[in-house]
Amino acid sequence: MTWSIIARDPDSGQFGVAVTTRSLAVGGLVPHGAGRLGAMATQARVNPLWGVDGMRLLAEGRAAREVVEFLTRPDAGAHKRQMHVVDAKGGTFAHTGAECVDWAGQVDGDGVSVAGNMLAGPQVVNETLRSYQRNSGLPFGERLIAALDAGQAAGGDKRGRQSAAIKLWGSEPYAILDLRIDDHPDPLVELRRLYGLAQQRYVVIQAAMATRANPAGIFDTDERDRMIAAHQAKR
Repeated sequence: MTWSIIARDPDSGQFGVAVTTRSLAVGGLVPHGAGRLGAMATQARVNPLWGVDGMRLLAEGRAAREVVEFLTRPDAGAHKRQMHVVDAKGGTFAHTGAECVDWAGQVDGDGVSVAGNMLAGPQVVNETLRSYQRNSGLPFGERLIAALDAGQAAGGDKRGRQSAAIKLWGSEPYAILDLRIDDHPDPLVELRRLYGLAQQRYVVIQAAMATRANPAGIFDTDERDRMIAAHQAKR
């Protein structure tokens, strides 16, 4: 009942997950990730522990294939579940259970994976991937949203639309962007609106947060204001 795109941005090293569905609050259970480690999406009959345990496995340095096989093998419900992973090196691997509702499947490319179930057809994931690959000049987050737009134009979730989300991770464990549309008649349009708002001040404030390299972050108000002014001058 969902389709998602996961990718590692080759320019910045960021990881991202963008997802949409005809179900409430898709951002709550589907996207998982961390800076420098990788990202994944758990969908269909979601097992929330796949996300928790999958991130632990990525932290251990496991490859995407190892993560998927480790999680799916002992799960008696794996035949009704779907997941896909992009690991720290940009490697991809996916699982689509044999009893996921048609159409269900996945495609991948260099550092990017697209997977979905209960879709209008394979054209949804194919067009999502094509859009991502041909829009390499866009900022990473915008590129992911544009990819979902292309999948929606190709039919999307065959039941309709309701929620969407995007999460991006930089060099740290926490997300540098975490936007959720939990219930909306046109969630991708609303997601793009919030993404645009985030570019005004939010992304600058996030850049001032504490990091491992600078545990205090940038907390001086005047310095933050200068950062925001410089960012807005560039837009």
